[in-house]
Amino acid sequence: MPSPHRVPILDIQHATVYQGDTCVFRDFSLTLQEGEHIAIVGPNGAGKSTLLKLLLGHVHPMPLDQTRLRIFGQELYSVWDVRTRIGIVSHDLQQDYLASAEGLNVVLSGFYASNDTYDHQTFTDRQITRAKELLDELNIGSLAARRFGQLSTGEQRRFLLARALVHDPPVLVLDEPTSGLDLKACFQYLDLLRAQIRKGKTVMLVTHHLHEIPPEIERVILLQSGAVMADGPKALILTDKNLGRLFDCPVTPVQANGWYQAFPGR
Repeated sequence: MPSPHRVPILDIQHATVYQGDTCVFRDFSLTLQEGEHIAIVGPNGAGKSTLLKLLLGHVHPMPLDQTRLRIFGQELYSVWDVRTRIGIVSHDLQQDYLASAEGLNVVLSGFYASNDTYDHQTFTDRQITRAKELLDELNIGSLAARRFGQLSTGEQRRFLLARALVHDPPVLVLDEPTSGLDLKACFQYLDLLRAQIRKGKTVMLVTHHLHEIPPEIERVILLQSGAVMADGPKALILTDKNLGRLFDCPVTPVQANGWYQAFPGR
């Protein structure tokens, strides 16, 4: 359980959130401490995308008396402050990003949270150096002049990770990070994610694929229909009983070298 003496990075208590006329979360609570890596696992429609929008300020909880939403201990915060302290790589961002953007500009656009760079935006030498350093760190420096739409899915994902890292945020949030990647690209991307954890980043992973959960993540939340079905240590949560209930089908989880994979159950 989180220590009462530490200020959580994320503290959502008793939140009710609507998307249009649909109630996605009702009385939803979640707390994330610095250094406490977490995976939120759930099927499509569980509320994972809405949770990301809640973090970004794209949706808001209903203003009920018992509701609280604090990020880095602050109830009143700017969306810009969140974007500099929480780096987010999402499937929606990859789908919506401008195909004509050059690779280096993809990374630089993280300083403005834009979908390319524009004439009215200015960048310091330090910011440009930072972007180029990230390209080299993620092994995509040779692609700096390539258009985003000309990159493979895995290469695009690396550029968006670099974009999320330009502010050196303490927290990384990744939405189904290996979706659409072949086996080699999947393993390589997960290695990059583990490297960020070793550098001290706090990671929140949102997924429905068990194989995306690196060994360093110990806490797992199972999310079903906008409610927390289970929350606790990975070994106790990722069971055939829990996963079968979560996905409404027989599931057999298998663990090897700290990684998990799901197979059809009986």
